[in-house]
Amino acid sequence: MITYYTDGSCSPNPGPGGFAVIKDMQPWVVGHELSSTNIRMEGMALIAAMRDAGGKKCQIYSDSEFWINVMTKWASDWEAKSWAKKGGAIKNLDLVKEAHELYQNSQAILTWVRGHEGDLGNEMADEWANIARTKRLHGPVNKV
Repeated sequence: MITYYTDGSCSPNPGPGGFAVIKDMQPWVVGHELSSTNIRMEGMALIAAMRDAGGKKCQIYSDSEFWINVMTKWASDWEAKSWAKKGGAIKNLDLVKEAHELYQNSQAILTWVRGHEGDLGNEMADEWANIARTKRLHGPVNKV
């Protein structure tokens, strides 16, 4: 089974953002946006990991409880209600829809990990998300 760690970064938030995917404890994919949010970057990282897995069995560790809840609890209900929720619009709907579709067609197991608590994979993902943000990197790590 493939193991991924994902993370996103913005500084300030909102502001320039970056994300990273660590695959089997190796920096794998990074990306950036000139104007973004932490939440958006976290979602883009999870999407990149699921795309990379290509439907194969994988374990994805993320410190974003929000995105794990989006994919495992909330998105199906929002979709059934024509992408609406109580209390207003769904933020980052473009990413929510893409993540939901990928997750529904994946064999991904999503696992929350507490950020900044010494988990090597999470720390590596955080470091590379910051590198992607500051250096404006995008794509496979071996090509950036």
